[in-house]
Amino acid sequence: MRFAWRMLAGLVAVSAGVAVAPRIASVEEKSVEEKKGDRYFEMRTYVAAPGKLDQLHARFRDHTNKLFVKHGMTLIGYWTPSEGEAAKNTLIYILAYPSKEAREKSWKGFGEDPEWNKVKTASEVNGKLVDKVESVFLKPTDYSPIR
Repeated sequence: MRFAWRMLAGLVAVSAGVAVAPRIASVEEKSVEEKKGDRYFEMRTYVAAPGKLDQLHARFRDHTNKLFVKHGMTLIGYWTPSEGEAAKNTLIYILAYPSKEAREKSWKGFGEDPEWNKVKTASEVNGKLVDKVESVFLKPTDYSPIR
């Protein structure tokens, strides 16, 4: 878990700098941003079953991402550790939702989606792809460029 937090801090900082150039919002812009509120973020860490990380990547690339979007989830980014043992079996990603309630609704719809259940079953015909899932829910700070 400590690894995931360190990785999150570095990756979000890097991706925020690349994806969103920090700037100071005008008073008018700020009031609009404040009205819409902050999104609800979720960092998920998957530990793949032995030898299954490539298949897990394929499932996300070919199916899961499209289904996440279909169910109202915003894809922020996907990462794998660049070194160490975790590089062999770990996928970390961050999703965003308008609210905690929207998150619950999105995951319920995703879990009940016949296409997801078909894809999951087909991808696990030779055994499950994921051994462990951890979720951490994140609230952006008032100075975060990603909100």
